[in-house]
Amino acid sequence: MSNNRKNPTKKTYQTVPKGRMYVTATFNSTLVSITDNNGNVLCWSSTGEAGFSGSRKSTPYAATITIENAINKARAFGMNEIDLYIKGPGPARDVALRVIRAQRVKLGMIADVTPLPHNGTKPRKAKHNR
Repeated sequence: MSNNRKNPTKKTYQTVPKGRMYVTATFNSTLVSITDNNGNVLCWSSTGEAGFSGSRKSTPYAATITIENAINKARAFGMNEIDLYIKGPGPARDVALRVIRAQRVKLGMIADVTPLPHNGTKPRKAKHNR
């Protein structure tokens, strides 16, 4: 009888002093992912993971808690400087800046990466009010 058990390996965390935070702010939810400078995701957070459901996911308070959770997870990697990429029209756009300032994280740059159509599909027909 051979002992072929694998030894439980301890999770090793790399130290990443600078990274990127991608905030996707939709009208219904907020998603945050933190990557290193190569784009490898280190940690993430969402309003659903923070315990919010239904219409409470779309509130600025839920976005605040979500971004705080993501920053705290990133601190485990030794991160103290972040480049911020914001995408979408939701309530987390303003909240992200406030939370980063309150958490005392250095902000390298802010970029709005919301996709804009270059004359894409035809817009919807205008609603008719009677």
